[in-house]
Amino acid sequence: MSDDDQTRPDPDRSVRDLADDHVRRLAELDPIVAGDLGFTERQDELPDLSPDGTAAVVAVARDTLGRLAALPEPGHPDERRCARLLTERLGAQIDHVEAGEPLRTVQELFGPLATIRTAFTLMPVEDEAGWATVAARMARVPQALEQYRASLTEGRRQGLLAAPRQVVRVAEQIDSWLGDAGGRGWFAAFAAPAEVGAPVRADLDRGASAAAGALAELGAWLRADYLPAAEGTPDGVGADRYRIASRYWNGADIDPGEVYAWGWSEFRRLRDEMAVEAGRIVPGATVREAMTFLDTDGGTTGVVVGGEAAREHLQKIMDDTIAELHGTHFDLSGRIREVESRLAPAGSAAAPYYTPPTLDFSRPGRTWLPATPDDRYPMWDLISTWYHEGVPGHHLQLASWALRSRELSTFQTSLVGAVSADVEGWALYAELLMDELGHHTDPGSRLGYLNGQMLRAVRVVIDLGMHLSLPVPDDSPVGAGQVWTPELGREFFGMHVGGGDALADSELLRYLGGPGQAIGYKLGERAWLTGRERARDAHRARGETFDLAAWHAAALAQGTLGLDDLVPELAELPGPGVRERNVSR
Repeated sequence: MSDDDQTRPDPDRSVRDLADDHVRRLAELDPIVAGDLGFTERQDELPDLSPDGTAAVVAVARDTLGRLAALPEPGHPDERRCARLLTERLGAQIDHVEAGEPLRTVQELFGPLATIRTAFTLMPVEDEAGWATVAARMARVPQALEQYRASLTEGRRQGLLAAPRQVVRVAEQIDSWLGDAGGRGWFAAFAAPAEVGAPVRADLDRGASAAAGALAELGAWLRADYLPAAEGTPDGVGADRYRIASRYWNGADIDPGEVYAWGWSEFRRLRDEMAVEAGRIVPGATVREAMTFLDTDGGTTGVVVGGEAAREHLQKIMDDTIAELHGTHFDLSGRIREVESRLAPAGSAAAPYYTPPTLDFSRPGRTWLPATPDDRYPMWDLISTWYHEGVPGHHLQLASWALRSRELSTFQTSLVGAVSADVEGWALYAELLMDELGHHTDPGSRLGYLNGQMLRAVRVVIDLGMHLSLPVPDDSPVGAGQVWTPELGREFFGMHVGGGDALADSELLRYLGGPGQAIGYKLGERAWLTGRERARDAHRARGETFDLAAWHAAALAQGTLGLDDLVPELAELPGPGVRERNVSR
């Protein structure tokens, strides 16, 4: 990227305008997408989850690609990046649909049921009008679930089925939602706090009852009709489906052999580092013994009892991090400072997660903490996680994008066009950066950071291994010389990653149900690190000082990129001779 690219006026927005139009058309088809972006129209509705609904989304994608092909070759870097992103993302989406994936999506984390429930948790309910909209949307849940069932039925007709363990888990997930709040069910419990008049109260009760009834019917159908048909469907998806899935999540065609070998090298490196750190916590202890000590005693990082107390503690971590990093390593002023820690609803996956702000910040970014079985929260394993989910991880990146959404496009700056490996790679890089900046001097906190890194390295090994039936190396402590199976994957995970059985079971189902997604964390982190080092080398070659804070600012200002494009774009930032505001001084 030349200096002229950075300073040249930007009169042509044809590609970004096209991208914004694509998002607008997609939001018209999917009210949940509209709500994620902060649009207020049709928030009493739900998307069409039938095959016809999927076909409509693909038709819009094809039309956008056709219109893009008719535009002149973009010149400005923002236009060029947007064109590349549209081409890659929409192409990956079309391939995903043509492979039949929406017809067999039965998964607790990435499936339609989780998407629908999350949409309710993000709806504005500050007044009676908001609750009335919730009631109307609840009343539409039965229709949405019937459309979802139509897609699964069509998949069954075509011989495209989810693996049995995914079906069993989603049926169990439905049971947990129906049994939430002492048997009232999740929808009724969600609407219970509403202070509204009698008509809206009646609508909420009817809507919650209808939604619960539809959920119960779906759960019974999954067990009685779908599960018998799914028997014999393998857990692993094989090379062809994995290639499509990896492109869908990562924005790149990977070399499975190279990534698998690299994943093992990361595993071995982290295993050795964790052994050293364990000895600092309890002299002579193994890693597992040190983790058990931290889970029970807490060490110097402590254990917080009670979900609300843990939520407050994690909120303070984010607030303190914002105060410390602002003006030294990042610009954390204005709306970026708005981030909330929340307790995740019952029936969520076992791992914490983040939901981004709307583009106008009317809904702030939020981190979500799942409940533990004993309502105890050892902090050793959560501190680095909140750097990942909050600041400087997901929240900093996605809130920074929201601030640039008008200048770039909503496709480049929201989850509509976001590449999972870019987003998760930045968040994992943010954890590493905090370690580089000296925020893990406590051995318990640093073991937690290393445990998070190990989790992502193990994901690379067993996600690839289980789906592609790869051989287990001879020096593996589990399954040496064998071919990966889910059972070996579960044993390997439980041996090397802290967090307990619930996390291990949830993670295994996650990898099997979302092939290629889990490898993006480490692949994305590797891309961010490689791009940083190449940018540093380029500055040195020109005799310039590399300003890390300026590089971060320029990198976050680009919007999302696939892994095929991320490294070369990062390597050229912020550009020769370009003077960014230096917040590191």
